[in-house]
Amino acid sequence: MAEKRTCTVILPTYNEEANIANMVVSLREMYPDFHILIMDDNSTDRSKELVDALGYENVRFVVRDKDDRGLTASTCEGITIAGTDLFVNMDSDFQHPLEAVGRIYDELNNGYDLVVGVRSDRKALGLKRSAGSWAFHALASSVLFVHGKRRSKDIMSGLFGGGTEMFSEVIREHGSRFEMSGFKVLLDLVRYAPSGMKIGEITYEFGKRAGGESKVNPKIVYLTLRQCGMVGRFFAVIYKALFIRNR
Repeated sequence: MAEKRTCTVILPTYNEEANIANMVVSLREMYPDFHILIMDDNSTDRSKELVDALGYENVRFVVRDKDDRGLTASTCEGITIAGTDLFVNMDSDFQHPLEAVGRIYDELNNGYDLVVGVRSDRKALGLKRSAGSWAFHALASSVLFVHGKRRSKDIMSGLFGGGTEMFSEVIREHGSRFEMSGFKVLLDLVRYAPSGMKIGEITYEFGKRAGGESKVNPKIVYLTLRQCGMVGRFFAVIYKALFIRNR
């Protein structure tokens, strides 16, 4: 029997005290053999205090460089320091179901290099965010098509897992081209990963936040547009002029 591969669950966070302790406890109960790596973007709340109080082994809380903030930067650093065979990246607000972690892990062990969680129902996003998500997906898919890369049905997903060594190498070689202050790290990882990698998918129902407030704001829209090729950058300039200029 092949040796069971090790796995780290990466949780990029910022001011998630309403959820982070419950998330860690829930993950530990469901996946006692997995490591948990919290990549915190200098939270101003009690996130670190609450996690430290749990006293769990194999749970790391990393307070990141305040001058290198961004969800993409947090996830990329998490991948490179994970130290396990595999990783699964997910949100810490319970919008991604915990059982999906195990399904992604199983698919990775079935030979896939990357496994993406595809949202089957985006009603929890709301009408505007759902429409925007589909529009960004279309733009991002066109970028991948132009570059001859494999695509996913949900390239904007924040729930995905992969081989740590492969994606650490992608980040080392191409990370300078990533939109590190952005929020759609999966698009950058796929864009610069080997063209022949095997991509698997699982479907899941996107839920509502368990607590706290959404981080969605005009800056996220602007940075996501910038990731989407020449067309996306063109619209990013217009969007910034209309919605961010006076902020």
